[in-house]
Amino acid sequence: MRWFLIILNISKTHLLSRVKQTSIAALGVTFGIGAFIILMSFMTGLNGLLDGLILNRTPHIHIYNEISPNLNQPASLYSDLENSMHVIHSIKPKQTQLKIHNALPIINYLNTNKEVKGAIPQVKTQVFYTAGIIELNGIVTGILPLEESRLFNFHDYIIGGTPQGLKNNLNGILLGIGAAKKMSLKIGDRVQLATPKGDFISLKIVGFFQSGLGEIDNVQSYVNLKTAQRILGENANYITDINVKLLDINQSVPMSKAISKQFNVTAIDINTANAQFETGTSIRNLISYAVSITLLIVAGFGIYNILNMMIYEKMNDIAILKATGFSGFDVKMIFISQAVIIGFIGGVLGLIIGFVCSKLIDSLPFETEALPTIKTFPVNFNYLYYVVGIVFAMVSTFFAGYLPARKAQKIDPVEIIRGQ
Repeated sequence: MRWFLIILNISKTHLLSRVKQTSIAALGVTFGIGAFIILMSFMTGLNGLLDGLILNRTPHIHIYNEISPNLNQPASLYSDLENSMHVIHSIKPKQTQLKIHNALPIINYLNTNKEVKGAIPQVKTQVFYTAGIIELNGIVTGILPLEESRLFNFHDYIIGGTPQGLKNNLNGILLGIGAAKKMSLKIGDRVQLATPKGDFISLKIVGFFQSGLGEIDNVQSYVNLKTAQRILGENANYITDINVKLLDINQSVPMSKAISKQFNVTAIDINTANAQFETGTSIRNLISYAVSITLLIVAGFGIYNILNMMIYEKMNDIAILKATGFSGFDVKMIFISQAVIIGFIGGVLGLIIGFVCSKLIDSLPFETEALPTIKTFPVNFNYLYYVVGIVFAMVSTFFAGYLPARKAQKIDPVEIIRGQ
């Protein structure tokens, strides 16, 4: 313990004798760590926001009937042609319904599964929105509003209305904000829908739906599940989609395959449906880490240069230390401890600056029509970034001081004194 205190005392004396150089080295680490914290907090917060626009509204497993050609053509069933090559042109999709067969029993079965947080039905149909002489192509989805809000944060995308308000009005509609602007409609107005069968139905606007994605907001609207079934002239068993939310998203791939095989339906997991978003997030995080680590490496080179120069300036001190009984290892530890002290002080200051700047960014107003629920810039205050920052600061400064310290360890005090 006494040896350790002596080493620290000598290191402190060296650092305080060159306050300017020590401060510059520490500031290099400070700004490197601060930039790392700010960049990672802001970039991961932004990634969470962008991915949340899609992933929060995307079920972990989406079940539906996919229209596809029949793989078993009559020619392949004819035994006399079994060993011949079949060339069949203009294969048409097989006749099928968009309706999921036995949808309600499937939903009940899934909701009893311990790994399932919730399975809810939907009815989707294409329509035309009409207001006066204006007609716009659209998609209306029938939902259970409260369940959609519980499982998929549906309420975050509603403007001027509530899920409860839609549930209580079987003649109500949450109209896409893009379509509403094109037709100059406001809450309380009525919009007429032309159904695929040529019927017309008038619905009252109880709110607007805004996802932040223009292509969706121009066409997508929501009504009650029963209202959608009424638009299509179908009964309560008519379900076109089932959305499943799991307790563990990692189970989406195996469970989707099991559901598809068990019920003979198409079941798409969230990883398959949103692979491009996962790729984008990974690339953005990779760029953030690369830039931040580069800043810290540059700061490490600064420490290396400063300690290297300090060794040349402290040749006499090193010779005296060795002449008075300090070993080469002791001298090496003195210079390594100087680097670690610089790294620790600079790292702590960097964490403080990074946190303060992140708080400042988090309080800055960020309001846009595309993201109605976002009021400030998104920032992620994950403590792991602070742990990674201080650990990398200590490691990088240790290696930055290790090489000059080894040089100091090998200095021969006799040669220095003789040169004097």
